[in-house]
Amino acid sequence: MRYGDFLKNGGSIGLIAPSFGCTFEPYRSAFNSAVEKLTDMGYKIKQGPNCMKDDGIGKSTDPVSCGKEVMDFFKGDIDVLISCGGGETMCEDLPFIDFEELKKTKAKLFMGYSDNTNLTFTLPVLADMAAIYGPCIGTFGMEKWDESIEDTFALLRGTDLSSHGYEKWEKESLKTEENPLAVYNLTEKSVHRNFILDEEKRLKEDNEKEISFEGRLIGGCLDSLVGLCGTRFDKTKEFIEKYKDDGIIWFLEACDLNVLSIRRAIWQLDNAGWFKCCKAFLIGRPRIFNEPIMGLDQYRAVTGQLEKYKVPVLMDLDIGHISPMMGIISGAYAEVRAKGNEICIKHILK
Repeated sequence: MRYGDFLKNGGSIGLIAPSFGCTFEPYRSAFNSAVEKLTDMGYKIKQGPNCMKDDGIGKSTDPVSCGKEVMDFFKGDIDVLISCGGGETMCEDLPFIDFEELKKTKAKLFMGYSDNTNLTFTLPVLADMAAIYGPCIGTFGMEKWDESIEDTFALLRGTDLSSHGYEKWEKESLKTEENPLAVYNLTEKSVHRNFILDEEKRLKEDNEKEISFEGRLIGGCLDSLVGLCGTRFDKTKEFIEKYKDDGIIWFLEACDLNVLSIRRAIWQLDNAGWFKCCKAFLIGRPRIFNEPIMGLDQYRAVTGQLEKYKVPVLMDLDIGHISPMMGIISGAYAEVRAKGNEICIKHILK
């Protein structure tokens, strides 16, 4: 696995919009605030041509222009790249991104989440280039950085390669058009649901036992991964074969999928052969939280499909759409320790 240089003091940050840009509130003000804060911290900011566009369908602009922006910034003189935001149709950019050329290009760290799975997943899988599944640029514009933002920035700088969970999470955001720089509204206590094998080799919830495992991290937003599955950009089985001796730790979370959609999505990835050599699953709180359908809750939607792998399934983690989120280096090797509501992911760059 290839790793880009971490952001150094006075380094450069490229902002690109392969998914949504930042043309309307509260995203525009948050974007401008982030640029101002990072500039004041001594970093050089270069904005891509699509950051302030909104003439695309489900993203900033047309796929050709989005693909070109991605390639130009990866090949340009920029230290790290951060996405403007998530969106809906970033998958359409992929035919215009030359992953074979990126294989030969010096690795760079790209950070984003949600629809940006289309890069944070494909870069490690297709170009052997690690990426960070973490916040988009507007999050860094909040009035006062949350602890999780400080931690993610430390990960981007390489000063702390461990990620961990947080005590509380945000059920209802205070961020609005009128209040674009609102801090997180952390009202809900984090309660992890750790499923491990019992004496009869069945998955059973056990939050008292300490769990540890290691392997190579890969994953992202289920909404996007299902779209990639079975396409010419799906080289997941080849990636797994390459790193089979490490074993794979999957991190997964969902945006718009309800519990039945999550169950179907995991069934699809499973039957496509994606979960071979899996060591464990790290599951973030779904954005549609605690909304059972026909007696199926968000836990059985996952464990019912994954129990056959006889590996730990850790759920309701700080990954993805419900803030705060911890950064994860997609493609990195990791050592994971968890117990109760605590988890630590130590990234190892090998």
